[in-house]
Amino acid sequence: MKSFLFLFLYLLSSKEYYKIQESNVRFTSSQTQETIRAFSKSLKGVIDKNTGQFRFSIAMNTFDGFNSPLQKEHYNENYIESNRYPEAQFIGRVIEQIDWSKPGTYTIRAKGDFILHGQTKNLIIPSQIQVISEQEIRIKSQFKISLSEFGIKIPRMVHKKLAEMIDVSLDCRLIKTDS
Repeated sequence: MKSFLFLFLYLLSSKEYYKIQESNVRFTSSQTQETIRAFSKSLKGVIDKNTGQFRFSIAMNTFDGFNSPLQKEHYNENYIESNRYPEAQFIGRVIEQIDWSKPGTYTIRAKGDFILHGQTKNLIIPSQIQVISEQEIRIKSQFKISLSEFGIKIPRMVHKKLAEMIDVSLDCRLIKTDS
C-alpha cells in the first residue's frame, strides 16, 4: 500500500503543465444601435501536455473597456450577475495530438464543459496552439457565445443595443512548469 501511494504521488508530481503567464480575452457585441467591446487580462489556466487536459477560468468582473461605467455596471449586475456567478470556466481536453517538442502552429479543437452564468454547455472550440519551444506555447481562439443558451436574458428595451451572439477571442502565452 505504501509503495502504491509513493508511486501515485510520483506520477502526480512528474506531470508537465503549461500555465498561463499572459492573456488577453476580448468580447464584442455588435448590434444595430451599438457595439460593445470589453477585455480582460485575467485568464488563468493550465494544460497537461501529456494528456491534453486543460482548465481555464476568468473572473467575470475583470472585464474593462466598456463604452461607459454605467454599461459595465449593467453588464455585471443585470446580465452576467458576477456577484452570483463570479467566473466562467472551460474544462476539458484537446482532441488532436500535438508534438509539444516540435515548433509550429497546430489547428486543434478544444472539447469540454463551458460554464457561464451558472449554466454548463459541452462545447467544441476551434483554436490554434503555437509551439514556440518546449518551454513556451501560445493559444489563440475565436468563437461565439449565445447569451440565451447560458440563461442570459436581453430585455426588449435593449435588444437593438445588445447582441444575442457575442464574439469572443483570446490570445494567451503559457510557460512550461513541472508540478
